[in-house]
Amino acid sequence: MSTTQESEYDPFAAFSDVVAGTTRDPYTDFIAKRRDTPVWKGNLMPMDFLPEGIEVEPGWIAFRYDDCSRILRDAKTFTSTGYDSTIGMVMGHMILGMDDPEHRGHRNLVAQAFREKSLARWEPEFIGPIIDELIDRFVGDGEADLVRQLTFEFPVRVISRLLGLPEEDFVQFQRWSMELIGLVADIDRGLQASESLRDYFAKVVAERRAAPKEDVISDLVTAEIDGESLSDEAIYSFLRLLLPAGAETTYRSSGNLLYLLLTNPDQLDAVRNDRSLLPQAIEEALRFEPPLLTINRTTTCEVELGGVTLAAGESVTPNLGSANHDETRWENPEVFDIFRPALPHIAFAHGPHMCLGMHLARLETRALVNRVLDRLPDLALDPGDSDPHILGQIFRSPNCLPVTFTPTR
Repeated sequence: MSTTQESEYDPFAAFSDVVAGTTRDPYTDFIAKRRDTPVWKGNLMPMDFLPEGIEVEPGWIAFRYDDCSRILRDAKTFTSTGYDSTIGMVMGHMILGMDDPEHRGHRNLVAQAFREKSLARWEPEFIGPIIDELIDRFVGDGEADLVRQLTFEFPVRVISRLLGLPEEDFVQFQRWSMELIGLVADIDRGLQASESLRDYFAKVVAERRAAPKEDVISDLVTAEIDGESLSDEAIYSFLRLLLPAGAETTYRSSGNLLYLLLTNPDQLDAVRNDRSLLPQAIEEALRFEPPLLTINRTTTCEVELGGVTLAAGESVTPNLGSANHDETRWENPEVFDIFRPALPHIAFAHGPHMCLGMHLARLETRALVNRVLDRLPDLALDPGDSDPHILGQIFRSPNCLPVTFTPTR
């Protein structure tokens, strides 16, 4: 590829166009699926969005909350090991594709760092300053695209800081992350990003073995499972997963919340005037627009689910987006309402693989929205010639958020 082509390549656009897709409203179809075929065999992603030569075999998809929750909680019947033969090709053997007891041992290594109490010091130490630094770049302009100028860049900077990586590498890591997650958009780039990350982490891991610091990589290097240290490859696999996964969830969930508040000005005003409403606004946005609609499991035995019999070894996907709109659990689920009675959703999954970074994602989103409301007076959506909206069939978020505000210095 020429240097000109390479310089024009935009991993954000490539990922958004191919992996996210262009679907605005998948939820209307989900209503019919929950009613008529709650466990259905097929593909959610339109095949014409996939690059030439890429084929995806139809699999079972569960659309109701109770079925999805059951799949996620019963790891013996519905295993996660299928990930090793899919995204494992670029991530390696990672925690996402492990079952207990292997999964429990690896998860416990880093769980302490991601517990809610452990995160408390991170907001004043570097999460808040990172947000302020990004807002400083446009606060005097009176207008901005909050996706490109804030939500897209912010979380990868946080994850990089947690790993103890130098700031000058953040932009490159963001690019590698998008290329890695967007494997289906460009296989060659995805594989190259995987190798690039491995080579980079090899140097960092060697440095931490020689001189540990107070960061997550040092924790992994010095940790032991049953008296044995993690291999370098195990560490690389965890880091290749953590970087894009941590950045991806927060980038999309924070963008979704901002969009939903900006398009519901009465609820935006309520949160602006009473910040104690922000936690419930975050949960409602996660319910209403999860950043990721599906995850995958594989049956280990014949099992009945939603009136359908699945054979052993079949792919089954809990549709988190549909589950979070289940009308048997929520009243008026198709309405975004931060004042609705609190009820747990499954945007972060359930069971042993419940998202390790969910507390971090919530903390980052709360910090970001608070600073946006504090520092951008009279914030309002200003579409102009653009068409801001949440889109995607698997990953969901807005790809632009043009806003105006009173400029300050």
